[in-house]
Amino acid sequence: MRAHVRAEDLEHAVSGAVSYLMSVQHGDGFWVGELESNPTMEAEYLMLTHFLGVGGPEVWRKLRNHLLHVQREDGTWGQFYGAPGDLSTSTECYFALKLAGMDAADPRMCAAREFILSKGGVTEARVFTKIWLSLFGQYDWGGVPSLPPELMLLPKWFPVNLYEFSSWARSTIVPLLIIFDRKPVRPVAPRAAIPELYTLPPSETDYSIKRPDKLIGWESLFYAGDVVLSQLERLPWKPTRAQAVKRVEQWIVDHQEADGSWGGIQPPWVYSLMALSELGYPLDHPVMKRGIEGFEAFSVEEDDRLRVQACVSPVWDTCLALTGLLEAGVSPEDPALRKAGDWLVRGQILTGGDWQVKASDIPPGGWAFEFHNNQYPDLDDTSEVVMALDRLALEDEGAKREAIDRAVRWLLGMQSSNGGWAAFDKNNTRALLAKIPFSDFGETIDPPSVDVTAHILEMLGQLGYNAGNPQVARALDYIFAEQEADGPWFGRWGVNYIYGTGAALPALKSLGIDMTMKPVLKAARWLIDHQNADGGWGESCASYADPRYRGRGPSTPSQTAWAILALLAAGEVSNPATAGGIRHLVDTQRRDGSWDEPHFTGTGFPGYGVGQRLDAHLAQDERICQGGELPAGFMINYHMYRNYWPLMALGRYRRLLRGEDQPAPQRANQGGERALQRPSNRLHRLLRMW
Repeated sequence: MRAHVRAEDLEHAVSGAVSYLMSVQHGDGFWVGELESNPTMEAEYLMLTHFLGVGGPEVWRKLRNHLLHVQREDGTWGQFYGAPGDLSTSTECYFALKLAGMDAADPRMCAAREFILSKGGVTEARVFTKIWLSLFGQYDWGGVPSLPPELMLLPKWFPVNLYEFSSWARSTIVPLLIIFDRKPVRPVAPRAAIPELYTLPPSETDYSIKRPDKLIGWESLFYAGDVVLSQLERLPWKPTRAQAVKRVEQWIVDHQEADGSWGGIQPPWVYSLMALSELGYPLDHPVMKRGIEGFEAFSVEEDDRLRVQACVSPVWDTCLALTGLLEAGVSPEDPALRKAGDWLVRGQILTGGDWQVKASDIPPGGWAFEFHNNQYPDLDDTSEVVMALDRLALEDEGAKREAIDRAVRWLLGMQSSNGGWAAFDKNNTRALLAKIPFSDFGETIDPPSVDVTAHILEMLGQLGYNAGNPQVARALDYIFAEQEADGPWFGRWGVNYIYGTGAALPALKSLGIDMTMKPVLKAARWLIDHQNADGGWGESCASYADPRYRGRGPSTPSQTAWAILALLAAGEVSNPATAGGIRHLVDTQRRDGSWDEPHFTGTGFPGYGVGQRLDAHLAQDERICQGGELPAGFMINYHMYRNYWPLMALGRYRRLLRGEDQPAPQRANQGGERALQRPSNRLHRLLRMW
């Protein structure tokens, strides 16, 4: 591994990356890259257009072209780049292709069918796949778990109620309550039917939901509840059904965003449109029209193919691009950066949302991930926006400071009781919801995570807070308690231990923690031990299922940058491992100043149901055991990650080599008395021990 980097090579890499980022800034000031996920996005959009009777041959042809383009040589489709074939993903793509006119005798369809049958056929697919098939008469609704609309009427103190689910699960479940109630079927032409994906003829197939292996436990309780609900659904008299359905309808209409979406993400969007259609909303109704047309902004048309993003990430991309440019030495007064900063300030959400159910006394002040998502501002974006704005010099500094103060007040109020911060909600930790038969995909709750907590702590440190602040001390307690025995931290929203560690160490540095103590040294050693021979770092998404992949995988620009940022925070500026990582970024940079990154390094759902690292107890739960294909996960390739994270690492490395301090924020220290308060007793003992 060639570690030395010439000063001129480093300068060239930084200037090239700066030029590239500047060249892709939108005219309105923001940055946004494609958010790539998996082909169920295109398959489900194609199915949605058939369900609603919209779309047409040209749209279906382009969707079909994309599905065929991303099909693997073995006939499968997967959850992320390089993943093994996934049964549910492949089933949805196969059926979508038949809806789009593909012949089952086509060799590509034959290969897909052979794989699906080898995995047990459609009866072994996840619940959401079965829902889609049931909508078109290709699966029996009796084989889908029950969720009655009366869920909307359960009080907030009840153990299972709407607001105990995560924000994304909540906005998905509500419209599904109508789907489950009506159990609609849109018959398809015989040529589009898929009886060939059953290991037994459909008429001979057992559609009953599998009984849990354990006789005692939450799984058995919820299974019994589902059996009872299924029987109650057959009763002709449901006294509260009309009231519940009306409540669902109003909730859906009230939660539509200005761009036509629901929650800014695809799953609740498509289910909401189908639910309203079932309730009799015509296609020309303003809510339906806005919802259908809104997909245009989420679609990417290229090379006679159409792909659909699950979400868009302009706020996230913009604040991180700004931080990368600032680290690279671009002036805080640069007009392009000021334009981006003004755009961010205007985008602060000053209205309420679902988060207020558990935090009713906190004034709003966050930012969302997307262009339009006022219901669900998220804490991670807000912390990164504040860090970027704090270092910018805007013309209206007063408005900027007010925005930052509102954001910090909101974030501090959203701290969960265990000391950490979650992505969208406060104290959204009721893990028993992951035991519901319905919950076999994604995450049903939104507990605190180390990466989000670390970003907020890094922000607080930048603003002048330190371990003397009681809320900071509680969060540090949480961070240190979550550290793995061998040194790293689990990454909830990025892959995986490299991301978690890349967030934790800069946070500790920002707060003035002694970076020579054992937890820091152990984390740095773990990173160095997991460096690849080419100087870079990489970690496969499969690390969420198989511990052998922890910190292991082909080198990627973003993961290499996270490792470098962590090592720099740990004081390893002159370590050959750090230089090797810089060398790798310099050598792999493309001529236009960008990098290539086909691997997925972003995380939507690890697929555990509970949204947190697997401890010994969770690892024994058969419901969340999964293979390297991550059938219950949802992985993301942020196309901007490959550019602003490396720039951030290169710029910070160059600055530290020069002996320069962190660029001064554009305000006086505001830690005040908060920074002088005594650490918590537990943290005080830990710091003294280390």
